[in-house]
Amino acid sequence: MTVSNLPLSSPAAVGPPPPFDPELAAALEALARFLSPSITPEMLPRLRAASAAPSVPDEQLRRDGAFTVEELSVPGPPGAPEVGLLVCRPTAAATPAAVVYHLHGGGMIMGDNRAGVTEILDWAEALHLVVVSAEYRLAPEHPHPAPVEDCYAGLLWTAAHAGELGVASGRVVLAGTSAGGGLAAATALLARDRGGPALAGQLLMCPMLDDRGGSPSTAQMAGLGVWDGTSNRTGWAALLGAGVGGPDVSPYAAPARAGDLTGLPPAFVDVGSAETFRDEDIDYATRLLRAGVQTELHVWPGGFHGFTLFAPQARISQEAAAARLNWLRRLLSAT
Repeated sequence: MTVSNLPLSSPAAVGPPPPFDPELAAALEALARFLSPSITPEMLPRLRAASAAPSVPDEQLRRDGAFTVEELSVPGPPGAPEVGLLVCRPTAAATPAAVVYHLHGGGMIMGDNRAGVTEILDWAEALHLVVVSAEYRLAPEHPHPAPVEDCYAGLLWTAAHAGELGVASGRVVLAGTSAGGGLAAATALLARDRGGPALAGQLLMCPMLDDRGGSPSTAQMAGLGVWDGTSNRTGWAALLGAGVGGPDVSPYAAPARAGDLTGLPPAFVDVGSAETFRDEDIDYATRLLRAGVQTELHVWPGGFHGFTLFAPQARISQEAAAARLNWLRRLLSAT
């Protein structure tokens, strides 16, 4: 695979940060009491301890009997531990339309396979889907390529067992938020380059794609919102060590480094206008389109990083959730 080492954008005048949506700004005020926009390595033990319990209990996942919930351990990468998969299957008798293979967020350094699953189950209820969510190893204890190789191993199991899950071959959609979105993009690249499972699509929500951190949106959002440039450096340095930002970073770690985006599955990319990842996500979606990949891009005005997770009742969050569901519905009806 060719690798792109070009900077994300050429130097240009950078104005003030875009304003936050008023409803989201109110949510940010509450959020700021327990989550700093600037996460440093020293803060990681405390943040992990605060989120040590499973993020979503089984009872909530079952949704009054709409889903069965199972935790599986499946073969990991060669020579590595098994990968934990959370499997939520609809209990209704109809054949599931597809399986969503979900990768959680957390900046490569936090999170579990239940984080972010609530919205995925919303899609599953609406469209009668199976949800498989992977537990990948976290950095810095497990740097690249451990996380993405875990994600790929879980995908291999999911695709190979699609029939047992009641899903036709090729009806697998990758989905992820933040670090999970970056891992979903990287897993799609691995599947293409290794001749792996055919994928129906990739749904990338505010994905973490570029370790170089030189975008105007990174400069604009310093110290603001959720996950600013300091946090981003913390996450990428944990994953890549001394190589972060250098010329030899693999596109399977940072998908923005990929020089060739042809042959990838249809993509949905969305991002807030007021977040660090805005410019790298717009750039990646644009490059997908140039490569001939059917791609839908949304830039949500006033959205901070992960706004649909932190403020799901805000009007702009509702619109973003509806757009994701509508894309998935169109994708599955056309395949």
